[in-house]
Amino acid sequence: MKVLSLTTLRELLALSLPIVVSQGAFAVMVFTDRLFMSYIDAAHIAAALGGGVASYFCFSLFIGLISYGNALVAQYYGAGHMAKCSLVMSQGVLIALCSTPVLLVIAYFGGEVFGMIGHDPRQVPLETIYFQILMAGSVFTLIKASLASYFAGIGRTRIVMVTDLLGAALNIPLSWILIFGEFGFPEMGIAGAALGTIAATVFTIGIYLLFYLAKKHQHQFHVAASFRFDSAIMRRYLRLGMPSGLETFMNVSSFNLFLLLFQTYGVVEGAAISIVFNWDMLSFIPMTGLSIGVMSLIGRFVGAGNMTRANQVISSGLIAALGYSMVLAILFLVFRTELVEVFSTEGEEFRAISELASYMMIGLVSYVVADACILIAGGTLRGAGDTRWTMITSISVHWVMLLAQYLVIVVYGYGPRVSWWIFVAMLITLALLYLMRLFGGTWREPSRLARVMHE
Repeated sequence: MKVLSLTTLRELLALSLPIVVSQGAFAVMVFTDRLFMSYIDAAHIAAALGGGVASYFCFSLFIGLISYGNALVAQYYGAGHMAKCSLVMSQGVLIALCSTPVLLVIAYFGGEVFGMIGHDPRQVPLETIYFQILMAGSVFTLIKASLASYFAGIGRTRIVMVTDLLGAALNIPLSWILIFGEFGFPEMGIAGAALGTIAATVFTIGIYLLFYLAKKHQHQFHVAASFRFDSAIMRRYLRLGMPSGLETFMNVSSFNLFLLLFQTYGVVEGAAISIVFNWDMLSFIPMTGLSIGVMSLIGRFVGAGNMTRANQVISSGLIAALGYSMVLAILFLVFRTELVEVFSTEGEEFRAISELASYMMIGLVSYVVADACILIAGGTLRGAGDTRWTMITSISVHWVMLLAQYLVIVVYGYGPRVSWWIFVAMLITLALLYLMRLFGGTWREPSRLARVMHE
């Protein structure tokens, strides 16, 4: 059996690179917002991380569920059921709309949490307003996720790339204008960063709809007949997608709680981890694009019953991800101090921030390759419908890590360096478990794959 195929590698890269660019555009948007915050002070940097992560945590269950539409669409596309592809997208939008009342209630009451868990008083009001604005617009984020997953599932990833690039092109200057009060607008600070993000998201939805409602596309995928509830597809969406949504929610919960615990060390530690995760994001998010491409192709070949091509996708994905992550690891190691200094702020406080962040960059170097393995193996398993195993394994490892963090930070009072290395060890452990599952044979058994395709 031919496991490595240059044709499949080219196909994967052609599908994934636009998503990598798209994810990179999103990373640049978030990176730029936090860079703008650094022009104000360290408390704004920490607040942007805390408020942003908290908002994502609150709608992560729904975005994890909706994003599984990528695999479902790809499976139907591979099986030749074009009309069902657009029905998946409609079910995703229905899930987004049904989640809105819950998310608005959370937006109203959730801002109280930052003060309750002991964040620095300088951060709390900043985090609260950033969180509440992002939550108020979260329905747009979910609808955008459904549209993006649909186009990725049918292999039209260039549409995703173009749309997100246009969104970033609007977001960056708009955030600058709203944050600093340029061109006659009031100076809104961190609230302006959140409003700029929401405005760009609404704009991208409009761009997606231009492509989705195009006459040729409507005809090929029977779009006019798709604006309805479909019980069979919704059941399959929930059966396969809910484990993925729960995994996302529980993992983001543990990660968010870890960040909140870590920020109880103080503003210095909160700003340091924010800086490191900004650079982490520039490696992790593009590799997430490759993972999405892997999931889409695996789903397509599972739908078509072609496991030979699926094996070739796995090999191609690992080669691309490991090569990219190793280059980044070298750059992060050699230039770690210079990368941290990009976020330099005025005052003596940044000296301590820089020292800690530079040390933490060594941990980042240690786990970027593990991230690559997790993303490719995870994309493969989810594309093949093995969502329950990934859910149980990933949640278990993340919450054991959180328990260890509670003991280290709260019970025994160890410093931030010990806490950071526990986080690094968690990612390496998860990578090893995912690779063991990937190279085992359970997930690819014909009877299991047949159950995956059953409505």
